[in-house]
Amino acid sequence: MGDSILSSMRHSLQLADQLLGDADSSVLAQLIDSGDRVLAPEGDVGQDTANISEHHKVGPLPDGAKMNNNGKIAAVPISLMDPKDTVANVPADSSAKVEPYKPSLRLDYAAYLIHLAVFGFFGLGSFLMGWFGIIFKADIRQISDHLVVGITTGYMGSLTTFSGWNQKMVALSSKGHWVYAVAGIVLGMFIVNESITVGAETGERLRSSIVKYIRENSSIGSKCDWEHWSVDTRTKHSVLLSVMMVLMSFLWVLSIVLAVVKVRSLADGAVLWLGCSVAPPGVWLRWYLARLNGQGIGKQKSFRWLPIGTLAANVLGAGIMAALAVTSKAVHTKRSTVILSGIQLGFLGCLSTVSTFAAEVYTMRRSGQITKAFVYAASTFLLSFVLGTLVYSVPVWVKHYE
Repeated sequence: MGDSILSSMRHSLQLADQLLGDADSSVLAQLIDSGDRVLAPEGDVGQDTANISEHHKVGPLPDGAKMNNNGKIAAVPISLMDPKDTVANVPADSSAKVEPYKPSLRLDYAAYLIHLAVFGFFGLGSFLMGWFGIIFKADIRQISDHLVVGITTGYMGSLTTFSGWNQKMVALSSKGHWVYAVAGIVLGMFIVNESITVGAETGERLRSSIVKYIRENSSIGSKCDWEHWSVDTRTKHSVLLSVMMVLMSFLWVLSIVLAVVKVRSLADGAVLWLGCSVAPPGVWLRWYLARLNGQGIGKQKSFRWLPIGTLAANVLGAGIMAALAVTSKAVHTKRSTVILSGIQLGFLGCLSTVSTFAAEVYTMRRSGQITKAFVYAASTFLLSFVLGTLVYSVPVWVKHYE
């Protein structure tokens, strides 16, 4: 059993190289986040969806995995492997495994939304995205697909906000500090890029240490069977969904009640609790927009390599953030400032994301698509900054807002 655990952990940072080196550009655009396309009914799943599903679900590598020309282990898509190898190396004479339980489409969709909301509450990092969004993603997926989306899109995506970052730079430029604004974008992107790189590298070392420990203590296999952690039965799905539903309801009701009380009295914490109250719709919208990743533009499906969903979420968030910022200056009352700040913190903070954006740029670079990575990053910053300038800076200059 120890060998089966080792097998399930063997695809560490090599996963990025294995998937990204030969990945189709449209598949690459969906690798970090494909939104609710993971829920497409069997009859509606196109070739692209099937491809991304295979890349998302690269299973544990069998012991006989072949080496490619670069000396890297060639990943075997789950669909091409023996079902028994996807969880554990079950002996041939063992009883046939029961097909994993799959909830109905509506229940599955609800489960994703609930997980996104719960983890979105706690996201109010790029480093951690390197761990959970790249290195440990396949391992967590063996337990639950909902957990993967909740942690990466819900928590990591909400922990970092692109719209807030962009607005700070727009505000600097509106005051004439153009050098500081440009420096903030360039240095900020450098720090984010290094954070996710360090996160991926430390994640690789952590997994290597775990693999080494298991190899030296193979008896652990008799005590730890990862198959039992997988949410693959109706009972496990029901229990997990019930727990997450109760947790989401508790957090949301608590946030709304405290937001109402705090905003009425303009007490400390009003912005925070109001932000928590409007956070779930923000992360839900970003997850929905992620379905556009890898789908291209127009009838010709141009730019399929571009993560359009993430780009749209960040640009939209930046535009709304700028609109609320200039509205706050125009109205200029304490209560309106609190309410608008709460919406900016919660809804827009969860709608836009730095970590997912950085992870997508990282995967492009690791796959050798340096030019596309630069174009994607530059397009995101340019569109967001120009929109922010038009929506925020122009009214500030014309109306002479302080």
